[in-house]
Amino acid sequence: QVQLVESGGGLVQAGGSLRLSCAASGSIFSLNVMGWYRQAPGKQRELVAAISSGGGTNYAAPVKGRFTISRENTKGTVYLQMNSLKPEDTGVYYCNLKSLVVGNDYWGQGTQVTVSS
Repeated sequence: QVQLVESGGGLVQAGGSLRLSCAASGSIFSLNVMGWYRQAPGKQRELVAAISSGGGTNYAAPVKGRFTISRENTKGTVYLQMNSLKPEDTGVYYCNLKSLVVGNDYWGQGTQVTVSS
């Protein structure tokens, strides 16, 4: 089993920055993709950014150039640095780990990000 624990959410004014962290523990295989998804009120959960264990990254178009995803494999931790935040970035941000070995999908409990205008 894998556990994901997020931290770093909060309330920030538009134009500000936040850094989210997600620590993974448990039976983590080396081949995986870790990512961040968000869900705004009344909307579906959507991918924000993802990073493979090899370092390849993928970003949703609305956050390109503003958000940066990174990871420390030795710590099993993934980060999301969010700059130039906008009110439309508001939502619950979820950490995700996809194991490429066993094909399982794991989720954190979510952390709230609120950007005021």
